[in-house]
Amino acid sequence: MTWNTYYRGDGRPRDVDLPPAPPWRSFSGGDSATAFLPPEGLTDAVNAALYLHRPLLITGSTGTGKSSVIEQVAAELKLGRPLRWHITSRSGLADALCRYDALGHIHALRLRSAPAAPRPARPNRMGRAGRYPGRGHGSADIAPFLQLGPLGTALLPGDRPRALLIDEIDKSDLDLPADLLDVLESGRFEIPELVRHPRRQVRVREWDDTATHPVTDGKVQCTTFPFIVMTSNGERDFPAPFLRRCIRYEMPAPTPDTLRRAVEAHLGCAVDDRGPAAEVIAGFAERIARGDSLAVDQLLNAVRLVTDGRAPTGAERERLLRLMLRDLSGA
Repeated sequence: MTWNTYYRGDGRPRDVDLPPAPPWRSFSGGDSATAFLPPEGLTDAVNAALYLHRPLLITGSTGTGKSSVIEQVAAELKLGRPLRWHITSRSGLADALCRYDALGHIHALRLRSAPAAPRPARPNRMGRAGRYPGRGHGSADIAPFLQLGPLGTALLPGDRPRALLIDEIDKSDLDLPADLLDVLESGRFEIPELVRHPRRQVRVREWDDTATHPVTDGKVQCTTFPFIVMTSNGERDFPAPFLRRCIRYEMPAPTPDTLRRAVEAHLGCAVDDRGPAAEVIAGFAERIARGDSLAVDQLLNAVRLVTDGRAPTGAERERLLRLMLRDLSGA
């Protein structure tokens, strides 16, 4: 099996044994937490955030491993599967705390209150004569239409803190960091739909699970502040009141040595000081030093290519390396 026997572009169907996934692209239970190598000073910043119960704001260029920190800390401290809140320009605090499907609830109420029209007896999809699914079976219960967001789930009371990643917060609307201040300071929030609800206690579904948690009088108050990691690519400044509530750490620019150790950790094998892999790593480090925008994931792909005995050589390999190592700042 050689490189160009997978897809040939001739339109002819054929049986092909596709290659196994590289270790960092395997979704069969591989432990990515063990492959992350924290740079100098990061463990101090993490421990300070844990000790002071403050969020950790990590700034650095794309692909430097900022979001990998949460996986390793959660694994080492047995904090469970990390919660994730991926920020866009449309992200708002309300959805991160609790989401209410008002339209779905209104539809259910209408189904419940609508009189069942007489219909001729005939089998329906459920196989029962004269009965139609959905008619008269809506529910006025608000619980099925509420779901805690990632931040709301992290703030649930418990004996152990939850781990929460707020990824790329610098891509948010300008008001979001200020909106977060009160929640991050007090560790509590209200669910407006439940504050005025006649039932004092309602069980609300958590963000990443089918599990539910009782909420009394619409108020949620954490008992242990969650371990929160916020990442930023450094594309904007944050207000001082927001920054003073965070422990801040800036990821250093990778060096050839740190890149080599990262590659070895992901590949699970040593990288020779000389050879194709060492050349790719050295060239990658030079481009980073010049200011090119590159991610470690691109380096892993390139090293995987040059160390595979079945991969192409010569001009074809050079074309593929240029394809894999394109600057991320361009189209």
